[in-house]
Amino acid sequence: MDLTVHDFWAADAVTVDSMMAFLGSHLTRATAVHFRRSVLPPYLALLHKLHRYRPTAEAWHPWMLRIHDLPEAVRLRGWPDDLTLALPVEIENDNGGTWDQYLLEVKDGNGHLTATHRTGEVKLTRQQLAVWYSGGFRTPAAAHLAGVAATSGEALTKLIRATTDYEPWLPDHF
Repeated sequence: MDLTVHDFWAADAVTVDSMMAFLGSHLTRATAVHFRRSVLPPYLALLHKLHRYRPTAEAWHPWMLRIHDLPEAVRLRGWPDDLTLALPVEIENDNGGTWDQYLLEVKDGNGHLTATHRTGEVKLTRQQLAVWYSGGFRTPAAAHLAGVAATSGEALTKLIRATTDYEPWLPDHF
């Protein structure tokens, strides 16, 4: 039996501890406990309470998204009006294995992605790019768990902030 947690709410730390004790005990009869995006508590209680499990977190979206024209996708996406960002990024080439260098610029609700020769502060595979683009990384910690590489936490925080509050409209589920 698998258990999928879609919502995780607790009034205080004692309640969180009790819920984690139940999930981590043999009483659940669940061989796997899956947590959906943004349901985990904002602190590391999970890592210390599920002793017999190997906890993992995954970013997931119900869309099959593959971006072919990166500059055009960034231009058309829609961005927060109050965000100003200039961040060099490296994105896996469409053929895989090689990395292209870009400068991601967002200002006044407009986004631009232009080729550059600057080393990227954040490195995204094509799959990670799709999750980021669709607003799937809610925190830098979630991006790190998904394997996103960054030269600093500040650079990754800036990148995540760009898509967290302003998701694109993706109505088709497959």
